[in-house]
Amino acid sequence: MASLATPPEVQVKTKWKISKSPSSWLVWGAVIFFFINLVGVIGTVVVSSFGTEWFDGWLPAGWTLSFYQTAWHDYQVAELLKVTLKVAGAVVLIAILVGTPAAYALARRDFPGKRIVMLCFLLPIMLPPITFGIPLATFIYKLNLGGTLLGVIIANLVPAIPFVILVLTPFIEQIDPRIESAARICGANTWQIFWRILAPLIVPGLLAAALLVLVQTVALFELTYLVSGPTSTTLVVALYYAVFASGIRPYQAISAMAVFYMLSTLFILIVALRFVSPTQLVSRVRNTSEEKN
Repeated sequence: MASLATPPEVQVKTKWKISKSPSSWLVWGAVIFFFINLVGVIGTVVVSSFGTEWFDGWLPAGWTLSFYQTAWHDYQVAELLKVTLKVAGAVVLIAILVGTPAAYALARRDFPGKRIVMLCFLLPIMLPPITFGIPLATFIYKLNLGGTLLGVIIANLVPAIPFVILVLTPFIEQIDPRIESAARICGANTWQIFWRILAPLIVPGLLAAALLVLVQTVALFELTYLVSGPTSTTLVVALYYAVFASGIRPYQAISAMAVFYMLSTLFILIVALRFVSPTQLVSRVRNTSEEKN
């Protein structure tokens, strides 16, 4: 009796369709409403920075670039960008150096009170910065570091180090500890194990943590505002001063300063994402987990 051949599997290509249920339309409506508001807010600031006068109407009466020159020279945007990059670079470097060993210890060691320690690391991220910012600023001023670049870096490290720990801990947990044991049997010391084995495997986690810390430091206002001084003011704090300081200032110049801030943040994100891809990070963690299992 001849056996019946099973037909080959046919892959059915399905087209992406929007569900007609009320809940799906509600979700899509909320997403569209959010993007319309986002584009409207950003577009208003950008258009205002180029406008000569804008009182009643959809567009300004005229267009000019003079307010960008005013913002660049009067508000010293170049110096503010230098301070911002110095603070962000120092915070990223120190947070990675301190957070990586701490993440390794939390991933590899079980000890009494481990959950409490993890909760303590979560608190600077979960709590509003102003709640612990005032006591922190008081402590920094007692150390005579208020208004200095070092004081601003220390203040920004408080939420930055927990970010690094929380990002790196899952990456290290996915690495099979038997690899380290085999390296020790072969005579490798702790430094060689970390530099030659762990470091290449956790590079995606290091890059992801550095990206998060970099963006957070550039945008962190409360802690920087409480401890900064004339020579340690970042761009986001200077933007706040420009908006709420007394005196008459052209609002177009403040809008131009906001555009400088948006462009600098966007540039940092583009450069960072050039080296860090979120999809690659997710796939790297998934593949490592599958290999371990």
